[in-house]
Amino acid sequence: MNTMIKIVLVDDEVLFRKGISFILQREPNFQIIFEASNGQELINYLTNNGDKPDIIMMDLKMPLLNGVETTKIIHENHSNIKVIALTSYNTPSFISNMIQVGACSYIVKNASPEEVVFTINEVANKGFYYSDYVMKVIHTDIVSGKQPLKTDLDGEFLTPREVEILQLICQQYTSAEIADILSISSRTVEGHRNNLLEKTKTKNIAGLVVYAIQNKIFNVDELNL
Repeated sequence: MNTMIKIVLVDDEVLFRKGISFILQREPNFQIIFEASNGQELINYLTNNGDKPDIIMMDLKMPLLNGVETTKIIHENHSNIKVIALTSYNTPSFISNMIQVGACSYIVKNASPEEVVFTINEVANKGFYYSDYVMKVIHTDIVSGKQPLKTDLDGEFLTPREVEILQLICQQYTSAEIADILSISSRTVEGHRNNLLEKTKTKNIAGLVVYAIQNKIFNVDELNL
């Protein structure tokens, strides 16, 4: 991937944050444009600076404004910015909470540098990346729990082609890969994807995946978890 990915790091642990910054800046397509020690610093930066990030690496527990509340604000006001949770908490409740408020991926701090780099590239390229474990949490905690659906739109309102593309999105194929599989153009895939976002009232690809699982359009068992 040759396109430069602008990244903001948000973590109150300075030593950890600097370590992640050092690792990520060694990647030729990564650029760290800002570091914050809490959510309020991040919101102030986004409000006052025109240079917006593509991806925010977000810790959960921070002073003044925590990662969950900060992600809600970003999802509402800067929906084109992708949030990746990077935290030491790996319990299902934390994961499902962050996914529901708009996080596009979830990484635990004991992940390898290679995993972090891979996840950032996947999110930049596809709009989201869920590990097998996170997909299981989505299915168990969000779908099988008592959380309300994001929309009351029935699956039958989606065209067969839209359902087909949504299922491929859930399998984490890129638009180019979907176009190749279905023998259509990437532009056509993007058109269907935009229609899906509008119909399901979701703001990003991560939201589409949750919608598809909630409405039984995609079965996580197909991933052989």
